[in-house]
Amino acid sequence: MYSLSSHLAGTRGKILPLLLLGLAFGLLSGPLQAERIKDLASVAGVRSNQLLGYGLVVGLDGSGDKVNSSPFTEQSLKSLLTQLGIAAPAGLKINPKNVAAVMVHADLPAFAKPGQQIDITVSSVGDAKGLRGGSLLMTPLKGADGKVYAIAQGNLVVGGLAAEGMDGSRITVNIPSVGRIPGGATVERMVANPFNNAANLVFNLHRSDFTTARAVADAINKSIGPGSAQPIDATSISVQAPSDAGQRVSFMAMLENIEIKPGDAAAKIIVNSRTGTVVINSQVRVSPAAVSHGSLTVTIKENLDVSQPAPLSEGETTVTPNSDLYVNQGANRMFVFNPGVSLDQVVQAVNQVGAAPSDLVAILEALKQAGALNAELIVI
Repeated sequence: MYSLSSHLAGTRGKILPLLLLGLAFGLLSGPLQAERIKDLASVAGVRSNQLLGYGLVVGLDGSGDKVNSSPFTEQSLKSLLTQLGIAAPAGLKINPKNVAAVMVHADLPAFAKPGQQIDITVSSVGDAKGLRGGSLLMTPLKGADGKVYAIAQGNLVVGGLAAEGMDGSRITVNIPSVGRIPGGATVERMVANPFNNAANLVFNLHRSDFTTARAVADAINKSIGPGSAQPIDATSISVQAPSDAGQRVSFMAMLENIEIKPGDAAAKIIVNSRTGTVVINSQVRVSPAAVSHGSLTVTIKENLDVSQPAPLSEGETTVTPNSDLYVNQGANRMFVFNPGVSLDQVVQAVNQVGAAPSDLVAILEALKQAGALNAELIVI
């Protein structure tokens, strides 16, 4: 047994495992830096809204939907022709191999005004092989309330490519059934928000923390005047704002650039059970504990021996297996965590005993169960 502080003093551990590489950046960053309010919080009600629509992409080079497996494409095409004054004969079967049914979605930014353009994403919902070279026909985009907020139309930009040979061989690059149209939708309706009408503006922190909420309110009161801001809870801070729209914009521009020092995050260890990634923040501390890590390696080597019969014995030649078994137990040493050990010492100690990424998770869980890990262990 040896002391962590005495053995690791002045010694850099081995190269950090890949899962712990991100920890070094937090340790080297030094004291917590001041952050702007605009980077820590957003104004309540000022947000984007999701839009969705169903439409048709035409002009494809035979890579559209098949009528047998995507009958809704044929129905949509007939409905569109009827709206344009073209009456299709009853019982007519249309093979829309140059047409694909698609879903169109977009994000409507806050304060978007009628006439402005937004980007849209177009995705095939049928069995079309690709949308390259296609054009989206006029498609209404609706919000959650069922109202039309934008109209989409335009030529697709597709980053994927698919090709197929006569012998059935096929190659696909990226995803050819999804495309985008930059500025492909025109805003038709404005979404109301409380920015200009609310008596007070409410800032919502991106990460709930009582210390940070108190710091934001104190910084605003110091810059604007006592009583200007009042924390509501761990997430929200209410701020008195001018009623005039122009003054409110200038007021917000001043508020969002106020710098504060946010509160330290709670001690947490995040373990991704699928990828083996482990992230430990700088607030993690370990109480006095002794940890021993050893690995047991079992190696089995199979050798095949040939058994020959004696001359004139009329025996048969046989092959007999011969197994060699080797057991090797690593001679890793035990180390001791002194009171209040910091994250960098934990990382160096784990590297010192040669723990693999999967072993590190077992060590952390054992420390948590022993009550020596003063942090929240979260497995996702």
